[in-house]
Amino acid sequence: MVVLLWVGGPSGNGPPFTFHRYNRAMSFNPSLTPNRRSTNSIKWTLYPEDVLPLWVADTDFPAPAPILDSLRETLKHGVLGYEFPSRLLKETVAARLKQLYGWEVSPEAVLATPGIIAAFNAAAAAFCQPGDGFLIQPPVYPPFFGVSQNLGLVEQQAHLKPLVNGPVLRYEIDFETFRAAFHSHSAQTRMFLLCNPHNPAGRVFSPQELRRMADLCLENDTLIVSDEIHSELTLGQARHTPIATLSPAIEAKTITLIAPSKTYNIPGLFCGFAIIPNPELREKFRQASERMVHHVSSLSLIAAQSAYSGVCDDWLSGLRSYLTASREILRAEMPAGLKFTLPEATYMTWLDASALTLEDSSPQKFFLHQAKVALTNGTDFGPGYHNFVRLVFGCSHETLRQALRQMRQALEGKQA
Repeated sequence: MVVLLWVGGPSGNGPPFTFHRYNRAMSFNPSLTPNRRSTNSIKWTLYPEDVLPLWVADTDFPAPAPILDSLRETLKHGVLGYEFPSRLLKETVAARLKQLYGWEVSPEAVLATPGIIAAFNAAAAAFCQPGDGFLIQPPVYPPFFGVSQNLGLVEQQAHLKPLVNGPVLRYEIDFETFRAAFHSHSAQTRMFLLCNPHNPAGRVFSPQELRRMADLCLENDTLIVSDEIHSELTLGQARHTPIATLSPAIEAKTITLIAPSKTYNIPGLFCGFAIIPNPELREKFRQASERMVHHVSSLSLIAAQSAYSGVCDDWLSGLRSYLTASREILRAEMPAGLKFTLPEATYMTWLDASALTLEDSSPQKFFLHQAKVALTNGTDFGPGYHNFVRLVFGCSHETLRQALRQMRQALEGKQA
């Protein structure tokens, strides 16, 4: 099947918009992993060249051809002026939500933001006052912790509960802990910052779990801000449910944040979307974003149009299959002594090195210096996680196997 994609083109005089023809069977090619050491990539240039970097949450695979072609077409025009998110883009995002989840939102409910971090900070600025509480679920995405510092809020933590089955970790919600966290530390909980799919635990929360959390938020008059940036990176048979789709009452109290950045490997373009069906919430969010000067780059809007248009769907299907196979490599080749998650989504696994005796060295430092593998320090994800690290497997199977082999050899050398 051939799909026509509307790309490029100016808003005034000049060459007209053009159509590109794409075969939906265009597939993901895992053999394409360009050398990024000659670029400004933080992932590949922070550490020496003999270190394998599995720490930053981007992948080593090029973005899909339709996205790259739409950017090239725009550059041909030669003028990179100011642009607003078009009606077509908002309609495309809304259509994507309906296609994936049966969620009908109006194009007016779609607001462009320069990424998820900017969006949840804007939400906190719009709906919280200094001294108010906001609730998070560690171990969790490190920028969540910056909200309290940025806006003078009281951090309220409801740690996820680890369940262990042999070497495999799985995190679940401790609802007693979750309930008790509301209005803790003498602060009214104004905002619950949800991460679903969860980074770094890899959970795709079930509709039942989401509803219980949402009902508690409604009972406590707490706004839900749901970071769903990894929603299209589900693995195996896992299926994502946007929390806002569970009921009209929940939708009216929810700001949903999505972005094409992780899914299509375009995080450096900095573009996301806040889905806000409630007009009152939407206007307050818009005003806070404008005060924070949240401009979205013109090129990122072009890329997002291509990403959400449907022409990259077969590429995405191939990527998800490849990452699901990567998960099986983790299961089969993880070094003994480490406990690890088998994520339901994302390209990250969370490693517990508590059973290892590393003397004064953290697992992050041990694997960096002894195995020459760069991972993310567990302390970045909350207090009490000094024996943990996060491993990002958005790389080739060969690179993943090499990293696991080097980690295993480092541990064996330590025991010798």
